[in-house]
Amino acid sequence: MKAEIHPEYHTITIKMTDGSTYETRSTWGKEGDQMSLDIDPLAHPAWTGQQAKLMDTGGRVSKFKNKYAGLGF
Repeated sequence: MKAEIHPEYHTITIKMTDGSTYETRSTWGKEGDQMSLDIDPLAHPAWTGQQAKLMDTGGRVSKFKNKYAGLGF
């Protein structure tokens, strides 16, 4: 490896959205910095696989039918 081209690898603290913390090594920030997460991978649907149910009361088909009702669709 070439000298002086790689970022410094050091210990930081990760603070989850529920307040729990853990230490890991990273190139982010400086030694001892704390990273606060906005989105928690332990609770976010993208990682847990549990999607929230969204209800569209009108729906696209209903909007289309209402918009073009007089045109014979």
